[in-house]
Amino acid sequence: MNILSAFIVGLVFGLGLIVSGMGNPAKVLGFLDLAGAWDPSLAFVMGGAIAVGLVAFRIGGQRARSFLGHPMQIPTARQLDKRLVIGNALFGIGWGLAGICPGPGFILVGSGIPQGLVFVLAMLAGMLAFQLLPKR
Repeated sequence: MNILSAFIVGLVFGLGLIVSGMGNPAKVLGFLDLAGAWDPSLAFVMGGAIAVGLVAFRIGGQRARSFLGHPMQIPTARQLDKRLVIGNALFGIGWGLAGICPGPGFILVGSGIPQGLVFVLAMLAGMLAFQLLPKR
């Protein structure tokens, strides 16, 4: 049941990314280009995602177990540290340069688009570097 539910959730998420245009780096870069030919359409996608997330976290915060019976694992950390700020800055810079973030990156890989493969490999290298660098 867990594999089936994970597959269905991943499928719905991926289809949502495709339908919303998040799998198209040019559309994402148009959204991020506030000083040029700004494309505000992804703001609606972001607003919808925030609304769904707010409801999900509100419901999840009141439950001890998920709908599938697993313990809830909602993040509790509230502090900002240098690693978080630097990681977010690097993520934002990469997103702004490539117009790709992790979910759409996997869509592009699945579509056979080389740009997606380069992005996912760079993302995995960054994740590996994060694990290997000493925590100071």
